[in-house]
Amino acid sequence: MSGKIPNNKYLLLIGGVFSIAVLLFSILFLFPNSFSPSPKFITVSKGQSFSSLADSLEKREIILSALTFKIAGRLLGYTQKMRTGKYSFVSGISNLNLLNDLEGGLSTVSTSVTLREGVRAKIFARILKRHVGIDSARFMKFFTDTSLIGIYPNNAPSLEGYLMPNTYSFFWQDDERQIIQRMITEFREFFVDSLQQRMKKLGYTLNDVMTMASIVEGEAVYDDERPIIAGVYYNRLKRRMRLQADPTVLYAVSDVPRRLARTDLKFESDYNTYLHFGLPPGPINNPSKQSIIAALYPAKHNFIYFVADYNGRHRFAKNYQEHQKNVQLYRKARLLAKMTDKIH
Repeated sequence: MSGKIPNNKYLLLIGGVFSIAVLLFSILFLFPNSFSPSPKFITVSKGQSFSSLADSLEKREIILSALTFKIAGRLLGYTQKMRTGKYSFVSGISNLNLLNDLEGGLSTVSTSVTLREGVRAKIFARILKRHVGIDSARFMKFFTDTSLIGIYPNNAPSLEGYLMPNTYSFFWQDDERQIIQRMITEFREFFVDSLQQRMKKLGYTLNDVMTMASIVEGEAVYDDERPIIAGVYYNRLKRRMRLQADPTVLYAVSDVPRRLARTDLKFESDYNTYLHFGLPPGPINNPSKQSIIAALYPAKHNFIYFVADYNGRHRFAKNYQEHQKNVQLYRKARLLAKMTDKIH
């Protein structure tokens, strides 16, 4: 009897092997990964390994098996070809399509981030780290590169004040320098030639205007008061009075917003306008467009004092006696508010 396998058995063996191969190929590459809710999001960060990504995809229940995904990735040679980004995947995507997406960055999505006016660059860096995954230390490394401002002369000590507040769309781990350049481009597109001519007409430098705008931003709540507050500080400068602006002291003594203590007013710093005459060395936050306009077009009046009202507005005075009356009104309003809070 011959040792040969009969033709039909041979064909069955080949068919069986082929079926197994097709099944394995389908499991590795073609089977849909079903999940709910759909879509689901995941981030691929700089330096992340393919293995850790596969584990994360399984943990998020985006893929059925990290093992089959790892095998598929290695067979296709995609383990070193992942693009950083935040990805959105819909239910039913196969391992093959998912790997192609990761290799080409096809399903990356942007993140909308609101960077509010009156906020310091350090806080911007923290917000961007949390929402966009940037390296906040690298972001701040460019903080002193004032050549990025692009408007000359600017005599700015740093980029504080020139990072235009707005709502931006960034991709996950966008380059920190490019993010800064985009924010400064937004500033340059606003600070057009007509505003630069106005600045020159006032006789102030760009740094002076942006510093004044940042102080106004730190003081004002309502837009209609911004030009009035700017006018107060310009009047003080003309009279060679100290600005005595609380926000400048806060910039010197604390990295985060808080109430000023009386002892803070004695803190030695070039930014302490209770101790030093003139404007501080540079902006103390990144001001809004409204505050920049107010610094360029201050209201003309004779006010040299103002005090906060209890509703966020201010009372303005032309002399110290009027100012003291306004302070007493503020204290009475504050006391009344405290008593009302206790009753409730």
